[in-house]
Amino acid sequence: MKLLLVSSGITNASIRNALIELLGKPIEESNALFIATGMHPFAGGPGGIHRAIAGDASTKLYDLGWKSIGLLEPTALPSTDRSTWEPGVRAADAILVWGGDPVYLAHWLRKSGLAELFRSLDDTVYVGVSAGAIATAHIFCETYDHPPKRDGEVLKTEALAWQGADGESSATLITAPGIGLADFAVIPHYVNPDHGEVTPTNAERWAAHNPGATYAIDEATGLKVVEGNVEVVSEGVWKLFNAENQP
Repeated sequence: MKLLLVSSGITNASIRNALIELLGKPIEESNALFIATGMHPFAGGPGGIHRAIAGDASTKLYDLGWKSIGLLEPTALPSTDRSTWEPGVRAADAILVWGGDPVYLAHWLRKSGLAELFRSLDDTVYVGVSAGAIATAHIFCETYDHPPKRDGEVLKTEALAWQGADGESSATLITAPGIGLADFAVIPHYVNPDHGEVTPTNAERWAAHNPGATYAIDEATGLKVVEGNVEVVSEGVWKLFNAENQP
C-alpha cells in the first residue's frame, strides 16, 4: 500500500496535494472506505464517530468530496463471509483509518484479515489519522493513564515519567504489535497544546522505547510513503528520532 500518515486529517494544501499525488487522480474521482473502529473503546466514541462522518470534526477526511465513500467495520468482518467484503476493499482507491485507541485498532485490523489483505494492495492509499497512523508500525509504543487489558495484545507494560505542565508526572507506556505497513513508528500531535504531553522532551523519551526510527509530527505534517520511501510533507513542525535505525 501507499501510505499517508497524519495527526488530524487533511489539514492543509500540502497534505491534500500529497493525497492527490498518491491517488493518481482527483479526490472527486476516487472511491474510499472509512474505518472508525479505534474510537469504540472510549465513552464518547459514538459521538466522535458521528462527528467525523457528519463533517463536524475539526479537520476533514470523510467529507473531502470523494466520488463514493462507505463505512468499513473490522469488528464485524470475522462474522461475515470474506467474499462479501473483500472485493469492495480491493476496489477502493483509499482506506481512511481514523484515530482512537491504537492497540484496539491494530488488534481488529489484524483479526479481521484486513492487515493481511492490505499488504497485497499495491496501488491503494492508506490514510492513517493519529491512532490510524500509529497502528501501521510493526511495533509501536503508546502512553495510557489506564492501560488496556487485552491479553496477548500488549508486549510490554512499564511505568514512564513524563514532563507535564506541573512538573514530572507518570503514565504507563504500552508496547504492542501494529499491522506492519511501515518500517518506522509515529508519534502524532507533536507540540499540540491540546495534547500537552507530546512535548519534544517527552517525544524523545517515548521514541527511545521504539525498536526503530520514530517520526513525531504535528497537525500540519504528513508522512507520504511509497515502496518504503518516506517523504515528509509539512507546513509545520516535525522531528525524526533514531534516524540511524531508518531503513
